[in-house]
Amino acid sequence: MILPEDGVALDLGCGYGVIGIAAAVFNPNLKVYLTDSNERAVWLARLNAKRIGVHNVTVKTGFLYRPVENIVFDAILSNPPITAGMKTVLPIITEAPNHLEEGGTLQLVVRSKIGAQRIQSVMKATFGNVKVVARGGGFRVLLSNLAKTI
Repeated sequence: MILPEDGVALDLGCGYGVIGIAAAVFNPNLKVYLTDSNERAVWLARLNAKRIGVHNVTVKTGFLYRPVENIVFDAILSNPPITAGMKTVLPIITEAPNHLEEGGTLQLVVRSKIGAQRIQSVMKATFGNVKVVARGGGFRVLLSNLAKTI
């Protein structure tokens, strides 16, 4: 994860909250929103944040960007639900620029052999850039940056 020093981050489709809570722990100056459409996942994310004692997180229920539609982020993080299909995964990428500050990043954890090439190409088409920032154990972390306009 590449996190800004401060600002606002989103863990989209947070599940039980591991990515967003880790971001909040690593950077206490960062305000981190966690969202998921599954109410049990949201309950678990809240419980885990409370147990760990992080106070710079807000957990919301809802589909994709709906629960945070009026917030602009410095970083969007996700381990997208590939099993839900590309109909769900692609909007995570294609709608991300509408929710990012200039210079903000979209970072996705994907399985190297399940959808990684397609996701990488959609990120490149959407942002004009994509790079692999980590790989191992059959996974990759892909990063795209919303270029600053001059």
